[in-house]
Amino acid sequence: MLYSPQRLFMVVVGLFIFAAGIVLTINASLGVSPWVVFHQGISRTIGITLGQASISMGFLIIILDIFLGQRIGWATILNMLLIGTFIDILMLNNLIPLAGSTFKGVLMILAGVVVQGIGFATYISQGMGAGPRDGLMVVLARRTGKSIKIIKSILEIFVVSIGIILGGTFGIGTIIMAFFGGLIFQTLFRVINFKVEKVNHRFIQDDLRKIRNKA
Repeated sequence: MLYSPQRLFMVVVGLFIFAAGIVLTINASLGVSPWVVFHQGISRTIGITLGQASISMGFLIIILDIFLGQRIGWATILNMLLIGTFIDILMLNNLIPLAGSTFKGVLMILAGVVVQGIGFATYISQGMGAGPRDGLMVVLARRTGKSIKIIKSILEIFVVSIGIILGGTFGIGTIIMAFFGGLIFQTLFRVINFKVEKVNHRFIQDDLRKIRNKA
């Protein structure tokens, strides 16, 4: 067996927690994160759900990742498929309430970012690869020689601009998440003693090579 059921289960749990954090920020009704602005714009333009837009773009980004030479893991595929699915389940069934005021909205945004950080640490720590969008940042940084921070900023400015044009929701929440999301993640990881750079990932190519060698 390539991976234990426990590790696969924890990847799925982490992705669900991450999706719940995204929905918290959406239901804060103060604007969404740059990538979600983009997905909302696609959703409203094409007439599909937000989750379906997330899955579709994730699929295209994985293809781009592979083309650019970024290795992907099974968690990359699961990220693409499950986060969008969980977002739709949570939103279509109204499982997370809407904020009733600006104050509650800000609290929901902050809570949502923390919850996303917990979900991220949960699934990344299993060493089965990162999400498609994270992979894109890494491979672009490697290809261009620029820092992850610069690549992240350029990508987010690009996707949020397209998202706004397509009708995505931009607001104070978008600004909070764009400027303070990374800091909140960093602080959370320090508190829970999670070092993302210490995680050793095994990729799909490694598993296929292992299967070929056994055969």
